[in-house]
Amino acid sequence: MALLESDVPIREVVTTDPEKAKALENDVRAKILDMLATEEMTIEEIHDELHRRGEEKAETTVRHHVNVLKDAGMVEIARLEEAGGGTRKYYKSNTRIFSYDLPEDAEQTLAGAQETAAAELAGLVETLYGEHGDDIEAVAREMKPCEYCATQHYEEFVLRELLNRALIDLTENGTLESVRRDSEDAGDEAESHDDEDGR
Repeated sequence: MALLESDVPIREVVTTDPEKAKALENDVRAKILDMLATEEMTIEEIHDELHRRGEEKAETTVRHHVNVLKDAGMVEIARLEEAGGGTRKYYKSNTRIFSYDLPEDAEQTLAGAQETAAAELAGLVETLYGEHGDDIEAVAREMKPCEYCATQHYEEFVLRELLNRALIDLTENGTLESVRRDSEDAGDEAESHDDEDGR
């Protein structure tokens, strides 16, 4: 007789490659990524900003953390400058880390938005498989380490990567911000018409 029986649905999915996961084991590296997401910085500038944020780290330790992130492919050299007979390196993050929790009532507040997203995504996934199914399956097969690993959801991972990269593209090219602004403007305009009709 079972003492507890509960249906446990999947609520979270974390996707990252092992090298990146290892690089993020240290919270100082997550802070460095956050800093380098908005501006290019030298090791000295990173050291000073960490100090300002309460992290007392030697400059050699900061350099080590930046190198770990660089080796994991999450940080790149953005610029080189001549400086006093040497070269000054400026680093920039190519990776954005979201380490947030939604508020407690967010699930209820966003239920309608989630239904809309699921319905729209179902159509998008159908289109992706219709137009690119062979490519998705080929990449998933290539990832599968053994014949018994069919339950590892490799195709789901490939789809999540595609959606994630598409969102990144929309963010980077300004489309996401533009859609948000247009939506706000349309809401303001509708509110203005309601006010006029109410008079």
